[in-house]
Amino acid sequence: MYKKYIYIFIYIIMMVSCNKNILPKNVYMPDMYYSKAYEPDRKNILTFKKKIKTKMKFYPFGKICLNPVKGTIPQNKEKILPYTLPNNKKGYNLSKEIKISPLKGKKKSILKRGKYLYDINCAICHGSKGDGKGILVKNEKIFGVPSYKELDICIGSIFHVIMYGKNNMGSYYSNLSMLDRWKIAEYVMNLKYKN
Repeated sequence: MYKKYIYIFIYIIMMVSCNKNILPKNVYMPDMYYSKAYEPDRKNILTFKKKIKTKMKFYPFGKICLNPVKGTIPQNKEKILPYTLPNNKKGYNLSKEIKISPLKGKKKSILKRGKYLYDINCAICHGSKGDGKGILVKNEKIFGVPSYKELDICIGSIFHVIMYGKNNMGSYYSNLSMLDRWKIAEYVMNLKYKN
């Protein structure tokens, strides 16, 4: 007899709790739970009316655009070093014909930046010496990472693999700028010909 009342009670609780109109009463972070959409190019009328002093640049029609953060890469920097080879076997074979890096500047500073980026992005698998014995390989999380000395690679093929990925290695296109990819390729070639 009590089972019947228990089932009815559970059914009522389920029906009440599934109501779409119930909103949470206490929200931990209401500004994140109910976020406002901000538009970067909207008109800022309040700033013009009150004439508030600000470091923002004002553009025609009252639109606001903040200065870029220091250290960010402008979008037009990518145009300096175009790379148009496709992501397929033919593109990879054509990349092997690129034997010289298009980077200009001091070789020492290029290799220094390349080493810094290599240690962050590549050494975990490829090893700090390029011997294919990174932390993940030693802990048997991944297998089959060859040494650079064993591979038939050149600066163009390294860049191609960093850009598009190959086999188990994924693409680093979204993680690294075009210039940084060339710097890492330069550093990998340095590791290949090192003792």
